[in-house]
Amino acid sequence: MRAVIFDLWETLIDWDREAAAQMLADVTALVADEGFAERWDRATTRYTTPIRAALTEAGVPPGLLDEICAIRLEYVRRALKPRPGVVETLRALRERGQLVGLITVCTEDVETLWEASELAGLFHAEIFSSRVGVSKPDPRIYLACCEALGVEPRDAVFVGDGANDELAGARRVGMDAILIHRPGEGPLWPELEDWDGPRVTSIPAVLALTAP
Repeated sequence: MRAVIFDLWETLIDWDREAAAQMLADVTALVADEGFAERWDRATTRYTTPIRAALTEAGVPPGLLDEICAIRLEYVRRALKPRPGVVETLRALRERGQLVGLITVCTEDVETLWEASELAGLFHAEIFSSRVGVSKPDPRIYLACCEALGVEPRDAVFVGDGANDELAGARRVGMDAILIHRPGEGPLWPELEDWDGPRVTSIPAVLALTAP
């Protein structure tokens, strides 16, 4: 296995649902439009277009964009904290000669703050949906990462929690896939209860499954 490619949310970092809900509530209160939250929930283009364009399309007045973007950036800054063992595992993979990649479905906020996070500099290739304009499970996002790493899909494995049909998407382009979920819990997504591939409950456990 030449390359190990990771998802971000609920894989390398936690998705704090309460904090995310509060951030949305704060933004909705500023917009003063009860329909905003529903429109934002439907606005899947927020993951593939500039954040200001997505907010404008969802009905945010131009005069509020700076303040709302600041609220979002503060939420993402707090969220970009690696789970225990993540940094050490990424370094261990590199030290044993494997390539390390990232494919994340995210808004532009993540990319904006990436270089200031603890995860910066740990990957050989980083693919942000907001940058490339496509999202998982579109095959192009997996192939873009493999191309950036200089490997064929058959020589790479994808690790993720399974959101956005990402594990099956990885398999469809020829990659292996590893499911991650929290210890003592099942997968976040009901359709993965019967996952027939390998699974882990911590990122350090990936090391044993991906030994070259």
